[in-house]
Amino acid sequence: MHNFLTKLFGKKEPEVFTISMGAVPAWLNGREKTARSALLLETGETQKKIRDAVLKLQQITNTIAEAEQAPELHPKLKSIAKNSLPQFVKAMNASLTKELPDEIEEFYPAAVECLKSCLNSTRGQGRYLQAVFPDEMKAVKSGIDVIGHEINDITASLARYRKEKTLVDSALALHTALLDINEDIQKAEEKDKRITLRITEMTDRNAAIEKELETFPADERMAEVNTLKKTLMEAKNRRDGAIRTNAALSMTASHVFRKAEKIAVKQKHPSEISILRHTMELLSDHMVPDTRDLAVALAAACPVTERMITAEEITLKNKEERAIFSDTKQFSTDICASCTDLGLQEKACRVAEDNLALHPLLVKVHSLEREKAQLDTMLKKENQTRAELKEWLLKTQEKMPKLSEELRTKIEDMVKGGVQLQINDQRLA
Repeated sequence: MHNFLTKLFGKKEPEVFTISMGAVPAWLNGREKTARSALLLETGETQKKIRDAVLKLQQITNTIAEAEQAPELHPKLKSIAKNSLPQFVKAMNASLTKELPDEIEEFYPAAVECLKSCLNSTRGQGRYLQAVFPDEMKAVKSGIDVIGHEINDITASLARYRKEKTLVDSALALHTALLDINEDIQKAEEKDKRITLRITEMTDRNAAIEKELETFPADERMAEVNTLKKTLMEAKNRRDGAIRTNAALSMTASHVFRKAEKIAVKQKHPSEISILRHTMELLSDHMVPDTRDLAVALAAACPVTERMITAEEITLKNKEERAIFSDTKQFSTDICASCTDLGLQEKACRVAEDNLALHPLLVKVHSLEREKAQLDTMLKKENQTRAELKEWLLKTQEKMPKLSEELRTKIEDMVKGGVQLQINDQRLA
């Protein structure tokens, strides 16, 4: 019969719960409110029963406190009851007079604590009162049992609510994470578009610069540039020749003056040491010395050195040294003339360099080359940033399907059936 009906009507497919991504927060909030309402509905009467049981236990405790012991009771039991009763009443009242909050999450632990305290009291001093107040202690036990039974009901209701709330909170967290990641991806994609636009603009500008630089060799002004380059080269050659001449004279003289300085130090002649050192400083300075200062210094240093040569304290090693110190006046004239010439040649070089550097064609070339160098640096940085952004986007987008599936599974756990999560934005899929 079952097979016949199945063939006749077909097998009923299980219903699938369908919800859009945008509707998830409202639906989850509705689930939480429904669960909350069910919790309050289930526990409302239970809370009342617990409060009533607490009041009843207070009445019983007060009755026990005021009750007189049976006259036929054994004296030993009377003694035990006399000692235990005040402690029992005090412990019970301490537990039963504590206020029970209205909110169920606060009410529950307070009720549990009250129950534990009452149990401890009956198992402690209360056990000695069983024989003295059997009916009252039995009533106490019944009241405690009522509280325990009702707490068990609340425990079950809270467990159901907390399970539902945990599912709702975890689903909301997943939904929020999906939206946050999607927003981050959108911002990253917008940033990528801006970077791509800048890269395109800089690449186009670089190409335009290269094209413009290629036209300069054929520019009619290049002949002027070549003439200026030739002038600069000739000036540099003359300057280099002047440097060599000046260096040969100054180094040769400085070598002999250094020998003279050592002898002056040995002979402890401070004035001669000062003269010789000052002269060597002028001759070895990278700046061209003032010819008047140099002439004065040589006029003081040469006689000191000549005296040491005559005294055979210094031996001249080569013809260059002998040529200088055989006629120091001529040497002074030659070295000062060399310094003057070197200064003039260096100035001529600077003028030639300035003339070349300030030529409009080269100014334009150098400006374009600097711009291109800056663009190359910026392009490298932008391409690196874009590559890192692309890598981040790829890794982040890979998280979306897994999070969407986790959200769908959470909703399945709540509806106890199949779920179709409709996603309009493909990034979230």
